[in-house]
Amino acid sequence: MAAATPTSYTDQIEYTNEMAEFSPEVVEEMRSHVAKYPPERSRSALIPLLFVIQRERGWIDNPGVNYLAKFLNIEVTDVWETATFYSMFNLKPVGRHHIQICKTLSCKIMGEPEITGHICSKLGIKPGETTADGKYTVSLVECLGSCGTAPMMQIGFDFHEDLTIEKVDGMLDELA
Repeated sequence: MAAATPTSYTDQIEYTNEMAEFSPEVVEEMRSHVAKYPPERSRSALIPLLFVIQRERGWIDNPGVNYLAKFLNIEVTDVWETATFYSMFNLKPVGRHHIQICKTLSCKIMGEPEITGHICSKLGIKPGETTADGKYTVSLVECLGSCGTAPMMQIGFDFHEDLTIEKVDGMLDELA
């Protein structure tokens, strides 16, 4: 039997048996997501529940995944295969301001490399890194769905389109 080959996602995962704990309010929120689906389809709540785990823990970590697998009565690997598929889930801690820059064709043609270079130069980090003070993380992500207003990026849950160096500088100044 061939050994599993680590990928850029799976080699970031530390596997433990540790189980996360959540407040009764968070558990009730999780139950409300599951209640939206028929009992035999509770796994359909996986993505909203991963967002809850990420919000509460700051990222998708092994204790959170273990809790979610038990909560939904599914395998841990079922949770990880979803968490590692989507770039919206963070598999390691990110800065307080997570700057996600679209790297796909429309954005690349319209200036993404210059925008990315400028942001990284200004913050002193490379894509995939977090500043030493933990304030900023820069990530290159797949399509953010705004090809007509490229280049674009997302900071937290806010989308910023038609980016220019001047617009980016203004946004970074506001975050400072």
